[in-house]
Amino acid sequence: MNLILFHPDDLVNESRVRLTGRRLKHVLEVHRANHGDKFAVGLLGGKIGTGTVTLIDSTVLEMDVRLDRDPPAALALTVILALPRPKVLRRVLYSLSVLGAKRIILLNAARVEKSYWQSPFLAPEAVMHQLVLGLEQSCDTVLPEVILKPLFKPFVEDELPEIMRGTLALAAHPGGGATVPHHVSGPVTLAVGPEGGYVPYEIEKLVSRGFIVVSLGERVLNVETAVPALISRIF
Repeated sequence: MNLILFHPDDLVNESRVRLTGRRLKHVLEVHRANHGDKFAVGLLGGKIGTGTVTLIDSTVLEMDVRLDRDPPAALALTVILALPRPKVLRRVLYSLSVLGAKRIILLNAARVEKSYWQSPFLAPEAVMHQLVLGLEQSCDTVLPEVILKPLFKPFVEDELPEIMRGTLALAAHPGGGATVPHHVSGPVTLAVGPEGGYVPYEIEKLVSRGFIVVSLGERVLNVETAVPALISRIF
């Protein structure tokens, strides 16, 4: 935890926060905090700054906080991700939050198991937990938006054209297509399929909407490897 992230509900007044639970445990057990220690803090959805410990025991932590700077800039990126296996989803959401992606669309595809859509890891509180862990790691305060789209064709035909408008639209697909571009300066819409890639029909639909098929090479990467590799290459 590189940033202690607090919510508006944690504020005692405009300059003091009171924390319990997971965050208190981390500060006690990992940082071994004492009265007067200073930590990087941030208000969820707001600024970051410094917190000074004024009270700490086994049940509560209070800090005086001074928020004086903006969080890191977000990536100009929308990620459209074929819903991965539940345990992989947790890691990918965490990575996307760390990297600064702020809009994540989880989409159905032919190679996505139907059971994935019933996973408890898709529950709002489970998704939020992974995103918050990513913000704490990267010293950010702005939550990504996560949108669920369980129907491929209606989404691609009816909603995707507006989402990708004014962006460089890339569909990552193993073993074919153009080389992934480097250091793109404008906004990007990146579609990443399941492990093994999209089926031909899905690629055709994306291409018909203006996507460029790109590849990282001959290797077939798993999703949790492909996503950060693609983003680091593009930006």
